[in-house]
Amino acid sequence: MSERTLMSPQDMHRALVRIAHEIVERNRGAKDIVLVGMQTRGVPLAMRLAATIQDLEEITIPVGSLDISLYRDDLSSLSLKPTVHRTDIPVDVAGKQVVLVDDVFYTGRSIRAAMDALIDLGRPQSIQLAVLIDRGHRELPIRSDYVGKNIPTSNNEEIKVYVKEVDGEDKVSIIAPAKGVADENS
Repeated sequence: MSERTLMSPQDMHRALVRIAHEIVERNRGAKDIVLVGMQTRGVPLAMRLAATIQDLEEITIPVGSLDISLYRDDLSSLSLKPTVHRTDIPVDVAGKQVVLVDDVFYTGRSIRAAMDALIDLGRPQSIQLAVLIDRGHRELPIRSDYVGKNIPTSNNEEIKVYVKEVDGEDKVSIIAPAKGVADENS
């Protein structure tokens, strides 16, 4: 396995500031915006976006966390007892502009599960999607509204987002399998 850094802490910060500006611009301000981070790394990213939007608009942005463990379509192929985290959204989502925040957008299956979980909590005015990394390979017709960086990958590569709050550092890396392993999978 070889790991190569694609985004530094400064690159991540710039991407998140840009996304925050885009969210405010698209929604004509920050009124009725709720940021919902997907467990695990989407939560600190949502908190950072909220802090930037609060600085721009001088308004408090509610931030919640969403666990999709029980909404996944691959639940039966995972362990018998999935790790379930807490969903905590501090406001009613009904009628709000909800921005789902995730670290890596890949097939779209996690986002579909997140939308199902969110709709079970109420009927938002809209659901928008903000991702730090979009790596392509969609299996469902879902697209992101806000993207930090598009990073085309092969299916045997992995994108790893590190956030200080969880991993002790900020960076985005691509992990490629060892040469022999990649050849066997081709």
